[in-house]
Amino acid sequence: MIIRPATPADRAAIWAILEPVIRAGETYTLDRDMDEDAALAYWFGADKAVFVAEEDGVVLGTYYLRANQAGGGAHVANCGYMTGAAATGRGVARAMALHSFDAAKARGFRAMQFNFVVASNTRAVGLWQSLGFETVGRLPGAFAHPVLGFVDALVMFRAL
Repeated sequence: MIIRPATPADRAAIWAILEPVIRAGETYTLDRDMDEDAALAYWFGADKAVFVAEEDGVVLGTYYLRANQAGGGAHVANCGYMTGAAATGRGVARAMALHSFDAAKARGFRAMQFNFVVASNTRAVGLWQSLGFETVGRLPGAFAHPVLGFVDALVMFRAL
């Protein structure tokens, strides 16, 4: 598996990963009806560096890296990660996370913060904890899960 910067040629593959996650509405605070153009505009926002994980020419996952805040908070990174359903359980998310730590450090970030990790997303929470993230805040009932109802969101932090 290689992880590399995304190119315009990756947009269709990235949309194929984003769409089912957005439609499910279980892990991201994105409008479940978001169309392809809006989703790709969000993912490829001017403030983000976008990467893909690929194997044998097939994009398995994608992530973006950006500053969590401006000004005095610009030394803390933020990322969003999505893995294609067919690649679940193959270590793609872990590989992208480790890559993002190095990419963030190379850009001068000193820490990484996830502002809104849906607590019912136990795979993600477990992964982040295994990689040294601590839960530094809990937002009770902050996420309207389409199946579980209102669930907590976590703020997670890790020094780089």
